[in-house]
Amino acid sequence: MATVHVLKPEASQKRRVLVVEDNLDSVHTMAALVKMMGHEVQFAINGFAALDIARTFRPDVILLDIGLPDFNGCMLVKQLKWEPGFENTRFIAISALPAQQHKQAALDAGCTDFFPKPIDPMVLERLLGPEGTPSPKT
Repeated sequence: MATVHVLKPEASQKRRVLVVEDNLDSVHTMAALVKMMGHEVQFAINGFAALDIARTFRPDVILLDIGLPDFNGCMLVKQLKWEPGFENTRFIAISALPAQQHKQAALDAGCTDFFPKPIDPMVLERLLGPEGTPSPKT
């Protein structure tokens, strides 16, 4: 099992992270992991809730499942990209859907990265770190 190295980031490195995932176990696990890394986190279990929470929480990063039941993650990204205040928000798609088919759609919608589920905690740590870069092999 991977080890999370950063317990508490410096105040300037702390991120506001919204986790969007329709599976309750997955969303709670991901939110707990992000919180353990020292970031502020909120979560949503569907796209409509994600829109409402994003508009008030104003996350720096949105970790987003592509296969949501009410509308897909690509639609959510496109909607938020149209709204003021999300110009610098980083959208990261995490999906169990086949990568070949959905990666390009997620990138075209405005996601900066696409990762298959489950995301490696060390990769997530780097994504949320000061430089926000994935591991070299992603």
